[in-house]
Amino acid sequence: MATERLIMRKTREILRQKWVLERPHRAIAASVGTSAGAVGNVVARARAAGLSSFAEVEGLDDETLEAKLYGEATTAPKRPEPDCAWIHRERARAGVTLELLHHEYLEAHPTGYAYTAFCDRYRSWLKRRGLVMRQVYVAGDKMLVDYSGKKPTIVDVSTGEVIDVELFVAVLGASNYTYAEATYSQRGPDWIGSHVRAYEFFGGAARATVCDQLKSGVTKSCRYEPSVQRTYEEMASHYGTTVLPARPRSPRDKAKVEVAVQIAQRWILARIRNETFFSLSSLNARIRELLVELNARVMKRYGKSRAQLFEQIDKPALVALPSARFEYGEWSSARVNIDYHVVFDHHLYSVPHVLAEVHELVEICATERTVEISARGKRVAVHVRSRVRGGFSTKTEHMPSSHRAHAEWSPSRILAWAEKVGASTRGLCQAILLERPHPEQGYRSCLGILRLSKKYGDARLEAACARALGVRARSYRHVESILSNGLDRVAAREDAETPAQLTLTHENVRGRDYYH
Repeated sequence: MATERLIMRKTREILRQKWVLERPHRAIAASVGTSAGAVGNVVARARAAGLSSFAEVEGLDDETLEAKLYGEATTAPKRPEPDCAWIHRERARAGVTLELLHHEYLEAHPTGYAYTAFCDRYRSWLKRRGLVMRQVYVAGDKMLVDYSGKKPTIVDVSTGEVIDVELFVAVLGASNYTYAEATYSQRGPDWIGSHVRAYEFFGGAARATVCDQLKSGVTKSCRYEPSVQRTYEEMASHYGTTVLPARPRSPRDKAKVEVAVQIAQRWILARIRNETFFSLSSLNARIRELLVELNARVMKRYGKSRAQLFEQIDKPALVALPSARFEYGEWSSARVNIDYHVVFDHHLYSVPHVLAEVHELVEICATERTVEISARGKRVAVHVRSRVRGGFSTKTEHMPSSHRAHAEWSPSRILAWAEKVGASTRGLCQAILLERPHPEQGYRSCLGILRLSKKYGDARLEAACARALGVRARSYRHVESILSNGLDRVAAREDAETPAQLTLTHENVRGRDYYH
């Protein structure tokens, strides 16, 4: 329209200078900024239309004068304006471009604007909204998280103390769908737990999670290559997302969540300012109620609520949740001791004994229920987590064969083996085990006695054990001596208090008659 008005102004000026000032064509061309040929063309068209004076030209409006000089008016009919709010919503969806939206616009309005004019009107609409287009949020692409500077409170029932707690806020970039919850702190377990519950609230995970460079998420802050905390990285891998820490002191990197925090402060914290909560669970129950209202509110700029945009844009594009929920794990390292155990939280856990030979440095990941030990990137042991200070958690398969064999013995097993030899053997072993301060101290003696059957046989061993019981000789050495000297073949005395009668006849035995 502006170009057409400029053309008609030049046309009138050409005719004025020609018919009123009677200037030559070249002078008129230099004055209005056109060519001499164009001046001649305008004058010729005016005369062909029956115009001979500038007074006639002044009496005509632009549309009539244009029709007389150029035929039908060149002013195009009013074109349908594109729905810029619809364009902005659709751009957030995966794979949608302005060129595709222009194509769909022309399908609905064949006489609509060309691509350049279509884009100009959209960009003009964006400027009127006052947005800084630093980032384009694609469906399911980013979840932005942050903590609120203004904190909710709970009251300790026993002391009446008012305790400040943290407000965690997460928002999906494309739809502005918002999640919020209260936690006791910003430390690792609360930080990871809030993410897990946010993913479950959204029903999926975005492809990237944008956060501040706080210590719970970033171990080494850097503008270009920050180091992500190990457990945070494990959580991201578990949910199929990645962590993108925002640059330090760059709030525009996560402007979406900065606005979401402000909205949460106004529509959640402000609403509960006069309410009292005596537990974190009751506070979070109330926050969840207000979240439903917040996400259901219609946004003026989009003409739809966050919940509606979430269902249309973000929800279909989110990464599906894994079957198992992520558990927070504490990471540490330890060197394997000579007894093939490592220490974590004052408790000892076994690893394969070959790692003890080289004093391997291993990594330990402990959750609330399990302790996993890895060496050189490979998991080598898993234990149920124990809270017994100074205790041992040992698996049989981690022990050397000699240790394993010893560990498999028990008093009941030894007595059962002894009973297969005979009652006297079982009785002697039982007596040995009972006499020792600890049963394990008698294991060697009993095992040594039982293994004598391989050399002397069960019958002789049973006789030797019976003789040992009779003389109260309760050790391996006594039984071995009885067998080696053949005393097991000599009948045991029936009465320990009565000396045995000698029946041996020999020349050196003189008898009592010799002394008479």
